[in-house]
Amino acid sequence: MSKVVEAQRLTKTYGKVTAVDQVSFAIEENKIYGLLGRNGAGKTTIMQMITAQIFATSGELLVFGEQPYENNRVLGKICFVKESQKYPEGLRVADMLDLSGSFFPNWDREYASALVEDFRLPLKRRIKALSRGMHSALGIIIGLASRAPLTIFDEPYLGLDAVARSLFYDRLIEDYAEHPRTIVLSTHLIDEVSRILEHILVIDQGRLIIDEEADALRERAFTIVGTASKVDAFTAGREILERKAFGSLAETTLLGHLDTDTRRQAETLGLELAPISLQQLIVHLTSERPERKAVEVL
Repeated sequence: MSKVVEAQRLTKTYGKVTAVDQVSFAIEENKIYGLLGRNGAGKTTIMQMITAQIFATSGELLVFGEQPYENNRVLGKICFVKESQKYPEGLRVADMLDLSGSFFPNWDREYASALVEDFRLPLKRRIKALSRGMHSALGIIIGLASRAPLTIFDEPYLGLDAVARSLFYDRLIEDYAEHPRTIVLSTHLIDEVSRILEHILVIDQGRLIIDEEADALRERAFTIVGTASKVDAFTAGREILERKAFGSLAETTLLGHLDTDTRRQAETLGLELAPISLQQLIVHLTSERPERKAVEVL
């Protein structure tokens, strides 16, 4: 499978602060990626380097096999919808959509019009008069209708209610099925998007700590529930992410693969097993012991 983005030892520093630290990864074509991590982890910096908005301090970065900086062949294949996206405030929504058609070779005017109806966006309203949610909806419409070979959404949902966010996810996966391309989603609402993510990249304190297929990552941790003494016996010698006690009962989240032998052992002890969500796992992995995480999860 062709690689859309290739990063080798990618680093970005600002004075004495290292925002991105020796990060290496590849993003393949026609796949949906989640670029996840806490605020200030380095996600936006990585996206800005991919889209040639800032230069890397060191390392190598190729996008569609070329250097992205001042390269119209590359930049013409990218649509980057960011959290603080700015549009000319004096333009109407209809004007901005017409203008977008000149930026993106794969622009689908009919699809953009259908999305406008879905999100109930007022075409004649000037951008400066849009609500925060309408502004986000405009970015989502541009991102989806661009059908750019590499489409990046950085926190695209701000100001959208739950119904509008669900509509975004549904339209994204529907259009992706008909028009495959590489999509990168950077978001804090991990549980909401987990069903559509195929590959996960997690950045923590500037370092890449997870680079794994989503299905495999979901099997990396599980929760065990039962009598405290039996839970403690089961968890002895295992990597514990969290333990909660409820009287004589205990609930413990473990890092490890839930294989057949593990299930059999839990069943013998009368313990209940349950998977944990991607969001729970990532929160656990990025909340403590940063000096060990890269070793533990890679």
